[in-house]
Amino acid sequence: MVYNDRCKSKLLYRVIVMAKDLTLALLLDFYGGLLTEKQAFALDGYYNQDLSLAELAEDMGISRQGVRAFLSQGEKHLREFETKLGLAARLGEVSRGLAEMKEVISSGGDTVRLVGIIDRISDII
Repeated sequence: MVYNDRCKSKLLYRVIVMAKDLTLALLLDFYGGLLTEKQAFALDGYYNQDLSLAELAEDMGISRQGVRAFLSQGEKHLREFETKLGLAARLGEVSRGLAEMKEVISSGGDTVRLVGIIDRISDII
């Protein structure tokens, strides 16, 4: 029983970590150009190319601790950029609005509801 609980915990941990990875990869797409070259390189390698700290350290000619420092600084900056600018959150809201529009249109198209969705998307943009 303990073994199964541990497996479930590890699986849950991996799912949570994966969600974090996807969020940071998205933020890197939006704000990567605002980071230093080394921060962007480390984050891209770690999150998009799934490289280990050791592989990145070798590629960058620094220690694993150095890579971790670049990752931490870059992650912090990406989160700060998103907090201040909110571009990724806006994209998510627009995507949800478009999906809702598609659903309304495919079910016969309530014009009043479509206009409401369009207004909501316009406010976001």
